[in-house]
Amino acid sequence: MMFASSTTSRFLSSVSRKSRSSVYARLFHASPQAEAKLNVEGLAEKVNLEGQNVLVRVDLNVPLDKEDAMKVTDDTRLKAIVPTTKFLLDKGANVILCSHFGRPKGQVIETGKNGRLTPVVKPLEELLGVPVTKVDDCVGPDVEDAASHLTKGQVLLLDNTRFHEGETKNDPELSAGLGKLANYFVMDAFGTAHRAHSSTAGVTEHVEYSAAGYLMEKELKYLIGAVEEPKRPMMAIVGGAKVSTKIPVIESLLEKCDVILLGGGMIFTFYKAQGLDIGASLVEDDMVELAKELMEKAAASGVKLILPEDVVLADKFDNDANTAIAPVTEISGDWMGLDIGPKSIETFQKEISEANTIIFNGPMGVFEMSNFADGTFAVAEAMAKATERGATTIVGGGDAVAAVNQAGYGDKVSHISTGGGASLELLEGKELPGVAALTEV
Repeated sequence: MMFASSTTSRFLSSVSRKSRSSVYARLFHASPQAEAKLNVEGLAEKVNLEGQNVLVRVDLNVPLDKEDAMKVTDDTRLKAIVPTTKFLLDKGANVILCSHFGRPKGQVIETGKNGRLTPVVKPLEELLGVPVTKVDDCVGPDVEDAASHLTKGQVLLLDNTRFHEGETKNDPELSAGLGKLANYFVMDAFGTAHRAHSSTAGVTEHVEYSAAGYLMEKELKYLIGAVEEPKRPMMAIVGGAKVSTKIPVIESLLEKCDVILLGGGMIFTFYKAQGLDIGASLVEDDMVELAKELMEKAAASGVKLILPEDVVLADKFDNDANTAIAPVTEISGDWMGLDIGPKSIETFQKEISEANTIIFNGPMGVFEMSNFADGTFAVAEAMAKATERGATTIVGGGDAVAAVNQAGYGDKVSHISTGGGASLELLEGKELPGVAALTEV
């Protein structure tokens, strides 16, 4: 289902192509006026790291088993920090890892998803092949003492930075406390680079040099490369529950993409904007006018904005619900759409087979329920096939990453982004504070 109109957007605020390019230029030295950022290899060339403490901001915010709070269920983010950590260890550095974990809001929590980082110790030891010593705080005398007694090639893990309220406020005192632990800082947590926190930006003011890790570099190069120099045709597949969280990135991608496929709960807001009955499906009434504007802008720009033509309906939000497949023009009553239908899957697969740069952000349905996972898994499979024929395929956003991994295609796409909000903001053209704060070269 595609749309045609010549009305331009009045309501949507966007970052211009010019300002986006200037952001990318500053990151990658794309113009004489731009300054590139120091990377971890450049840091090793600049200073002798042997025996030196290097504080590395990583993203260890991993999911835990609901029944066993000590069991990590997806170690994707842990694996992602291995290259940088091992490089530093090979250079003889003492590596101090710091990360947030959940949202404890300044309260020390012993167990659960907002608690201590203890569950990641053993998985990290297995991945790194070295012992990992953990302390119960991220700053203070005891932590400073542990850091000062590190010897060549040791790994020290600090506890949850968000046990301190000052972390998310970029508190200067907390930033200084982190800075006391090391001479150098490496930012390798792309998932938090869009936030100016003490452990992502503030700490850089209290160390001699700050550099980007391998993961950070890879994330930026793939995402920036995708939108600045894509192999055409370029496609974005945008899903998820709410239009409101995706509006800026959709409009930004309208300036870059040849095709945009929409799925997930957000599609019903678009259907309502067309005057269709959506039954009991999810809708954001205050976003209906904006959805209409997006469709009109896509048509005016010559971009194919494709919505599913059929959906999988359910009579309740439950995997055991009664289900039916219907065209989007035949939704009514108490039925709700929880996945894209078979005709839509066929259309999406065909479109994906013709694209050469593909960004996948957000599932097509409620993939956590097996009866409503077909659309998302079919897209994941099509992405894998596209990668095999040479297309550049990027998966961003927590739900999309989880879905692709669950479908078994995590290692069959070009790049899986570890940052949801950060990847969206970068695609929107925003500068990331965690990158801007790094040392220029």
